Amino acid sequence: MSKGNILVTGGEGQLGKCLKDWVTKYDSLYTFYFTDINELDITSKSAIYHYCAEHQIEYIINCAGYTAVDLAETEVEAAYLLNRDAVQFLAEVSHQLGIFLVHISTDFVFDEEGRTTPFVEDDQPSPLSIYGKSKLGGEELLRGSGAHGVIIRTAWLYSEYGHNFVKTMLRLGSERSQIQVVADQLGSPTYAGDLAEIIMQIITQRSSLSGVTLFHYSHSGSCSWYQFAEAVMRFAQLPCDVVPIPSDSYPTPAKRPHYSVLSKEKIEKFLSISIPDWEERLENILKNKIIKLS
Repeated sequence: MSKGNILVTGGEGQLGKCLKDWVTKYDSLYTFYFTDINELDITSKSAIYHYCAEHQIEYIINCAGYTAVDLAETEVEAAYLLNRDAVQFLAEVSHQLGIFLVHISTDFVFDEEGRTTPFVEDDQPSPLSIYGKSKLGGEELLRGSGAHGVIIRTAWLYSEYGHNFVKTMLRLGSERSQIQVVADQLGSPTYAGDLAEIIMQIITQRSSLSGVTLFHYSHSGSCSWYQFAEAVMRFAQLPCDVVPIPSDSYPTPAKRPHYSVLSKEKIEKFLSISIPDWEERLENILKNKIIKLS
């Protein structure tokens, strides 16, 4: 049986690097092509087409994106180019060549004043920021492209790679005796290594999917950024006091959702899995030194 060829865009990001960690488990089934801007410019449709045709790509996992949430408020064109237009190009090429496209989106497509129950996939998005609006634009273009694939909305990604909240908290916790963290924004953390495994499980189930399927994936439960930071200090045994503050005390160029917890029932049912609790997973990762202060 011939192996399927998988193109991973954004291969140098934290999710891309986590996917590399799964290559050896799946190398009997798939050949992976990890690319970043130096290998493939996904803002060029012709570049995508020629790369995919040359390498006979059957699956694309799009981990690339403009993720500088605050900077996007002024770099609007750049955010839309990567988060919307590039997704359209990937989707159009996928449709032309019969490629199955897995696209990563975000909980930032949501915000609802007074919301207290997790968002399901069919809930109406209402993004507050340019980042959220550009990511929603990519989703919409993919869904209307005629391509087959999956959109996975995820949230609060962290890992041992790149820049993320957990690594920042570990650094600050080792440098300071006290930090202030926003306590009125609620979401669900996600270890990127677990998301990478979920993506590969979905690809192996590709035959049972048609059209574009929307899934939510993050760890179970919810917390504020303050609670997330406090848990990092506790599990890493750092003597740093975390002080809760309201969002108004820490203004940012981009508005963040006050509540963006995602319901995971659909993906749990599809893959017959039970998603771990965010706090238990974080404890396991930090106590086993999977992520440590470098």
